[in-house]
Order: sequence, then C-alpha cells, then structure tokens
Amino acid sequence: MRVQESAYGRFGSSLRDLPRLRSARRGRSSSWDRSGGNDDRVTVEPGQTVRLAEVNGPGAITHIWCTVAVENGDGPWAVETDYLRRLVLKITWDHADHPSVLVPLGDFFGVGHARSTNFVSAPLQMSPQDGKGFNCWFAMPFAEGATVELISELQRQKVFFYYYVDYETYASADDDLGYFHAQWRRENPARGRPRGDASVAEHLLEGSNLSGADNYVILDALGRGHYVGCVFNVHNLSDSTDWDWYGEGDDMIFIDGEPWPPRLHGTGTEDYFNTAWCPDQSYHAPYHGITLPGRDNWKGQISLYRFHIEDPVIFNESIRVTIEHGHDNKRGDDISSVAYWYQTLPHRPFDLAGVTERLPRSE
Repeated sequence: MRVQESAYGRFGSSLRDLPRLRSARRGRSSSWDRSGGNDDRVTVEPGQTVRLAEVNGPGAITHIWCTVAVENGDGPWAVETDYLRRLVLKITWDHADHPSVLVPLGDFFGVGHARSTNFVSAPLQMSPQDGKGFNCWFAMPFAEGATVELISELQRQKVFFYYYVDYETYASADDDLGYFHAQWRRENPARGRPRGDASVAEHLLEGSNLSGADNYVILDALGRGHYVGCVFNVHNLSDSTDWDWYGEGDDMIFIDGEPWPPRLHGTGTEDYFNTAWCPDQSYHAPYHGITLPGRDNWKGQISLYRFHIEDPVIFNESIRVTIEHGHDNKRGDDISSVAYWYQTLPHRPFDLAGVTERLPRSE
C-alpha cells in the first residue's frame, strides 16, 4: 500500500520523535557516476556554473554534504589555494528572481578565510580529513521548487566536486514556514580609529558608543522571519606587539525599526559567541564555538559561530544585526560574516562581492 505524502508536518528532530511515523517521499541529487563506475564527482571548469539539484515542490532540503578537490592542488603546481572563497553556493526558492543563499562555499559551511578545520555544531560541521567533509542540516522547506547551484570563479583550475543534496517532497505546502536564507558580508578593513598617543587600555577599552551607527552589519533584512545565527571572521590587522585582543565589541540587534538602544544589546564579542575572558582556544559546541582561534596575542585569522537554534530572534518587519568592531568601533580589522535566517518571500535582494573582494589576506 502506498502511503500518501502529506505536508512538512509538526515533527521535532529529537531522538524521542524518531518513532513517530511520517508521510513524505525521500529523494537525493548526488554526483554518483551515471556510467556505473567510480568517478562519483562533477568536474567544474573555471568560470562554470553547475546545477547540483532541481527539485519540484512542495518539499524541503534536509541535508547537504559535499567535498571538493582542486586539480593539481598540491606541491609546486598549486595555485588558487583560496578556492573556498572562489566557489559560491547559490540556492533559489520557488523560481524567484533572486537567490536566497549566495555565499562562498567554505564560509557557508562554518569557517572563514578560505580554510577548513574539523569542527562540530548542530546545523553545520566540517569533518575529517582536515575538515574537508562539509555538512549542513539546516532544514530548508519550499513550496514550489528548489534550485541548488555551484559557481566557480576560479580562473585557472578545474575542481572536482562530490555532493549529496537530500530532500523530502510532500503533497501540500505549509503556509507558516519561512524560507532559508544566507548572506556573506565583509568590511576590509572595518573603519577604525588610529591609536595615536593613547595607551592600549585607553584605546581598546574606553570611549562611548551611543548610536550603533558605525557597527559592523551582519544582517539587514526586510520582511517577516527569524534570525538563526552567524559565522563571524576576523583577520587581526594590528601590528602592535602589545596586548592585542580583537574583541570588546557589543552586539546590537535592532528589530522592526526600533531606535537605539535596542532591546537586544550585548556586552562584548566573546560574550555574544558564548565564551568568556578573551579566549584563544579552539572550541565547538552545538550552538557556539571558535573554529580558528588565531595565533599568539590573537594575531592572524579568527573564525567563530553562534547559532540561535533554541532562541531565534523574531522580526515582523525588519531586522538589523550588528556588532562593534572593538569597543566603540575603534579597531580596523578585516571582518567578514555569514548570516543565516528564515523569512517570507520576496526578500530584499542582495549581491555577493566580486571574487577579488572576497579573497582572504595571507597569514
């Protein structure tokens, strides 16, 4: 007997909910070798866009796995080693005019600076070897269709891309589900202020920010939905040998056009990312972590994440998620981020910076 597929349903994802029987049809788009051989990959030429999945709805993407290798990626022939910023993941829902996901591949899966490293969170993971197995478990429902594409902005090298896009399809769509979105941003460098004759403590710890106007913007969206977190990357550009902590920036989230001070006003960079006391250690938990802690004295490249899975930030008209770059926005580091959120369509369209503007600085 064939079971009729229903809608998305009100199922949880805990172990306790697994015995509850559901009605849906599972599907997968993957890079398996159609000849029956073992060449289970897609070869992506420089400048090429490859369609990874085209699914007719209603349905939901439930999991994405992928890994990528660059031709001649090792040794003296290695070029374009920053390919995780040159490859772009693009997802469009319901045949919309504008994509809802447009993010460099490595950043989307949780780590910035075109780097990978082993880490575990609830929605995103980079798995061995050396974090090169990328996983996403954000649920991504849609009403009419989903298009998943990979864009290569490499100029000289082809890449070998292996992937699964797992999904479910249903007989009907639920009208109370938001569409998954992800956007990449960067300020390189953020507009800071010179230290001058001030001491390190005076420059990094003193001053007043009573507007949030010059904060780094993680997300600026219109519509109804909820913000569910971010990946946040810092490249410490200070050449000082003194105490050189990059944080102390308060998070400020403005909901539905509210004036300053916002209802959600935090106390410091490490506090928003649920750590404490100027951390310099790698750490990963289900909803927060430090994947790249930087070198001694917080130099070099840092990457952190915070996911609002149990505490999504709800908005009805608009949301502006910001954070200071150093207390009172005094630091001028290279900052980039990915914001993740759900909202109604249509959304405010957004673009992705050109490839030269995305490339990471060398360590």
